[in-house]
Amino acid sequence: MSTRPHGTPRAARDTVPPTRTRKAASRTGDAGPPRTGAGEKATLLGFLDHLRDAVADKAAGVPEPQVRTGGVPSGTSLLGLVRHLAAVERFYFLGEEPEDWDRTMRPSPQETAEDVLADYREAIARANRVIEACTDLTRPAPRPPRRGSAPSMRWVLVHMIEETGRHAGHADILRERIDGSTGR
Repeated sequence: MSTRPHGTPRAARDTVPPTRTRKAASRTGDAGPPRTGAGEKATLLGFLDHLRDAVADKAAGVPEPQVRTGGVPSGTSLLGLVRHLAAVERFYFLGEEPEDWDRTMRPSPQETAEDVLADYREAIARANRVIEACTDLTRPAPRPPRRGSAPSMRWVLVHMIEETGRHAGHADILRERIDGSTGR
């Protein structure tokens, strides 16, 4: 038996319980973020959009109650991740601060998966309009008043790539726990 990275034997790592199906991790149709010639802002936005799509894709089509059921001890759910990321988009790009950050991770029983995904997509569309209007990435990004100066749009774009990427990884794990689906 060959050993995989992190010391996990291949057979142990690649085994999916028989009650689950493994979605092919094919990249067919997924062009990924831009690779060359796009310019700094377009490249950063391309990576961010790629990750945003990955998060939304992981939550799309997951039935109730699994989409909102916590898959780890903290209670984090796919729907909660999407709802939280919508709030983060609004905070950094639109200057809207939520009343309670912890509540951004907890969708209400009245919020459907379709509603939360539509809200995330709307927050992204609004954020992208702000990003597109920015002609100088060194200028401050919109945000609610706080101590100190606002970060630059460049910093916010890089931070949002990190934030969305981290939560995309969480979404990968949660989705695999729900139905064994892996890949983008």
